[in-house]
Amino acid sequence: MSKVMTTRDAVARFVPDGASVVMEGFTHLIPFAVGHELIRQRRRHLTLIRLTPDLLFDQMIAAGCARKLIFSWAGNPGVGSLYAFRRAVEQGRPRSLELEEYSHFGLALRLQAGAANLPFLPTRNFAGSDLPRVNPNILPVTCPFTGQSLWAVPALHPDVAILHAQRADEQGNTQVWGLTGVLKEAAFAARCVVVTVEEIVSSDLIRRDPNRTLVPGFRVDAVVEEPFGAHPSYVQGYYDRDNDFYRRWEGISRTEEDLQGYLDTWVYGVSGRREYVERLGETAQRLRAASVLCEPVNYGY
Repeated sequence: MSKVMTTRDAVARFVPDGASVVMEGFTHLIPFAVGHELIRQRRRHLTLIRLTPDLLFDQMIAAGCARKLIFSWAGNPGVGSLYAFRRAVEQGRPRSLELEEYSHFGLALRLQAGAANLPFLPTRNFAGSDLPRVNPNILPVTCPFTGQSLWAVPALHPDVAILHAQRADEQGNTQVWGLTGVLKEAAFAARCVVVTVEEIVSSDLIRRDPNRTLVPGFRVDAVVEEPFGAHPSYVQGYYDRDNDFYRRWEGISRTEEDLQGYLDTWVYGVSGRREYVERLGETAQRLRAASVLCEPVNYGY
């Protein structure tokens, strides 16, 4: 059965106000198109989850979508601060933001535990850190086999996982190459999964290259064809990271007025991703990836 729908319909159906939403992609495959649709539909009181919240969550915080952030690092990579994030934490504008912070590995373990249906997972990761002092979800635990003192983090089961990928078929069998981050863990930990892709392809093509299928269709509730759906982040083999935009965000996000101007023009002011890409114009063409093909693999026998 086809699971294809529009981004607008997927958000309306699967992401209610108050939901916990993991939006993954580690510098690569960040689901900006769905984030913008959440802003357009004026979702509120969301718990946003991400290993490295950067520009997307800064925009969603500025738009008033977020109640809480579960995260492991926040910033504009290679550039500086997230100023909407700072205003929410330091000044409560546009609304206060609750924080729950982990290391990268600690939050990845929470998703891994959720994906494996385990109550928690242990780690040595927090020794010498102040995070256990400020986060009551990081607790000491004793190994039953060795008696070693470790730390434990609880399983995380988000209401929704929102992911972007290179391609999928109509049943949601999703293929990824390049940097995968914790896309698979997020998909298996969440109660429902929305995937946007650069292109929807035939199931025959998916079956001809099975090792690239990171998220099987039985875990996917909705699949959306959304070209350039990760801009300004990148999609291996489709387009490069828009580094110019990341640098410009430093200035755009410094004041509420400039950031609201960006949202008015590039989020509220477009009907969807297609119009967004049309407005990008030459930038979209400049970022498109050249073809660098891998050698074919013989799966026959």
